[in-house]
Amino acid sequence: MDAILNTAKSWLTDFFDPEVKKEVQNLIDNDTDELKDRFYKHMEFGTGGMRGVMGVGTNRINKYTLGKSTQGLSNYLKKTYTDEDIKVVIAFDCRHNSDTLARTVAEVLSANGIKVFLFSELRTTPELSFAVRHLGCHAGIVLTASHNPPEYNGYKVYWTDGGQIVPPQDGEIIAEINSLSFEDINFEANNALIELIDKDVDEAFIKESVANGNFNAAGKDDFKIVFTSLHGTSITAIPEVLKRAGYKNVTIIEEQAKPDGNFPTVKSPNPEEPEALSMAVAKAEEIGADMVVGTDPDSDRLGIAIRNLDGKMEIVNGNQAMILMTKFLLEQQKQKGFKGNEFIATTIVSTPMMEAMAKAYGVEFKTALTGFKWIGKMIKDFPESNFIGGGEESFGYMVGDFVRDKDAVTSTLLACEIAAQAKANGSSFYKELIGCYVDYGFYKEKLISITKKGMSGAEEIKQMLKDFKENPVSSVAGSKVKWIEDYNTSIAKNVLTGEEKAIDIPKSNVLIYETEDGTRIAARPSGTEPKVKFYISTNTKLEKAEDFKKVSKELDDKIQNILTELNLG
Repeated sequence: MDAILNTAKSWLTDFFDPEVKKEVQNLIDNDTDELKDRFYKHMEFGTGGMRGVMGVGTNRINKYTLGKSTQGLSNYLKKTYTDEDIKVVIAFDCRHNSDTLARTVAEVLSANGIKVFLFSELRTTPELSFAVRHLGCHAGIVLTASHNPPEYNGYKVYWTDGGQIVPPQDGEIIAEINSLSFEDINFEANNALIELIDKDVDEAFIKESVANGNFNAAGKDDFKIVFTSLHGTSITAIPEVLKRAGYKNVTIIEEQAKPDGNFPTVKSPNPEEPEALSMAVAKAEEIGADMVVGTDPDSDRLGIAIRNLDGKMEIVNGNQAMILMTKFLLEQQKQKGFKGNEFIATTIVSTPMMEAMAKAYGVEFKTALTGFKWIGKMIKDFPESNFIGGGEESFGYMVGDFVRDKDAVTSTLLACEIAAQAKANGSSFYKELIGCYVDYGFYKEKLISITKKGMSGAEEIKQMLKDFKENPVSSVAGSKVKWIEDYNTSIAKNVLTGEEKAIDIPKSNVLIYETEDGTRIAARPSGTEPKVKFYISTNTKLEKAEDFKKVSKELDDKIQNILTELNLG
């Protein structure tokens, strides 16, 4: 406790604002537990940036923790680009304080002689990624906490290629930040170096989104879409993109159209949660719409609901959306002609069906750690290759490489193109998905997230993962475990034969079991929330579409048995 108290007292110097000092002194005098949580550690600038609860303290998002990260980034940029006029672009979302924190970040950069392009109002994360290259910037920053609760905010850094920072830049930037004290932050802005941007960049981004996501699908005139931005940034882009692509029947959920950091109409602004789309789904049922699309606050994730075989709206998960979007893009490329350098990509905890589909089309399949920055890195590392598309189970997808992060704007248009064309052909989005199951195998997945908050929660998560590793299961749902992939040691071991293979992916705290029948169970801590996540993937053959419901139930039952076996539900 003495160390925590000393850290807190260091925030009572004249460097800190009077209201900050007052709040810290009040915590010291009256609230030991809160003081501990705010000062027991420094909020880490991780391998992609920072995300956490806003407030005063070293373990909070505030002008000082972001200022220190920005000062470190400024120092690193100046060391890296010694003979160049450095430029950085900044965007922010709808969250509380995002605009003022973005201005603070811009001021610190400008104080260090760096030219800043600052969006005048909230914009999407994919537009920020696009703007880095469009404006010829050396880096980009977006202030967002994605789909986290209202009390959160965050800070993500992008590099010259428009992708999130990856090795070696991430580690070098972290080292630079960690070498600083708060008193090293230069807050003395040079406003002449801060330029507000908006419509010109918007226009360029919207044009590229339409160019990459529009495939001139038939049937747009009578295709009905319900769209919700869930109080976030996508309202600045998606309606215009759909309009320019020819969609006239778009109903916007007005109650959720106004950007609002309180997210008043949802429990969580996360399209992965069915409740977040409930208002839009109800409207779709009311007006007889064909599709629902909803995006998270910074518009990098999208949730989709479409009509199932019974004509009811059903939310498809991230794996299902990814499969159908990738299949469609591959089919488009096939019609143009494959050149032999195409690839698709996903993450190690996403559906193995992506690999099965890649084999069927004869294109390269690449897999990465969780997080789109690794898919962006693939594009940078293999410039001779042609990235068709790729995604991850957590409702993120990227169409081509004009944006180097998951992009709900272009992906929304692509999903509508697939569904409109299918309807015009007498099929549907849902039936096309079932067709994929017949062609490539019926894969079904389930994610279980367990939340553990605070200091004790972090220890519990650590222990759960340790137990999962040190007490391995020998079989799952009657099938023997064959492979154990440990991404901490970079070794995959065949426990039946003793064979070992190196895992050629950066180390990460992920453990995956794979059984003889192809069932996979992955465990990892969340990188952005106090959660531990378990991913279950099962598969079987689907001989014909008519068997879909029966086989789907069999896989559901199998997943439930696995959860029971593992005491996960």
